Amino acid sequence: MIDLRRLRVLRALAEYGTLTAAAQALYLTPSAASQQVRQLGKDLGVTLLEPHGRHVYLTPAARELVRHAEEMEQRWELARARLQADAPPSGELRVASMTSTISALLAPAAVTMRQRWPDVRVRIIEAEPPACFDLLFRGAVDLAVTMATPETPPLEDPGFEILPLLEDRYDLLTAPEHPLAGADGVRLTDLAREQWVLAMPETAYRRAILALCGTAGFSPDIAHEVLEWSAVAGLVGRGLGIALLPRLVRLPAEPAVVRTPLADPAPSRPLLTVTRRGAAEHPLIAAGLSVLRQLC
Repeated sequence: MIDLRRLRVLRALAEYGTLTAAAQALYLTPSAASQQVRQLGKDLGVTLLEPHGRHVYLTPAARELVRHAEEMEQRWELARARLQADAPPSGELRVASMTSTISALLAPAAVTMRQRWPDVRVRIIEAEPPACFDLLFRGAVDLAVTMATPETPPLEDPGFEILPLLEDRYDLLTAPEHPLAGADGVRLTDLAREQWVLAMPETAYRRAILALCGTAGFSPDIAHEVLEWSAVAGLVGRGLGIALLPRLVRLPAEPAVVRTPLADPAPSRPLLTVTRRGAAEHPLIAAGLSVLRQLC
């Protein structure tokens, strides 16, 4: 009998590339993850890990087993979905997403689902994009609304079904007295000499803004680094910098700020829905996806 938990550790090693990263994703120690994979190899009578210095690599047998494990996981998700196909949505739907999409999309979606299906409970977990995929991979959530980053899996990843949800355009955020406030035809290149308010390092928003500025041919002059959107508005509203703000983000009424649409083609961030491959047919997950698309 194959231990499915050990197969998941092997899949994590293939997904994340190192024992340390795979163990972290599954809340294991690296030594425990290594032991699980080695025991799986003993169960099958094959060698799955090949040491190279301080690192280990998957053997050809391991990579073949990963392909089968991915198919097994997908078939399991599909079987769970089809066994519930005729039942109305019920139970707990666990959804991971970023700060900005929680208030604009997930909170309204949770209310709508509660009204339509009284037996449904939506549990929302705030997470950065890479963490959304980690939570899905280890089965801690059922659905994620997130954005693609260099750290997230590609669209064709065999473990996930990744679909576009909407294009969330960026607006220029300034103080009311700023010369560009409300101006027509503002482009990214017009912002090259401004001082910027950005999110802290290692956040998806900051990486996205740096990439956009780089494409426009400049590196932003970062005057302030903050965590919360309310702090961004507080600094911008007092003339201490500018920011690019996703249109979905809701800001406090004070201090006053001006959101100015950028000229076409305006930069945007593509928002995605992500499920484990095969799981989207489950009535509860399908209901969540349907409500989200209606809200967009």
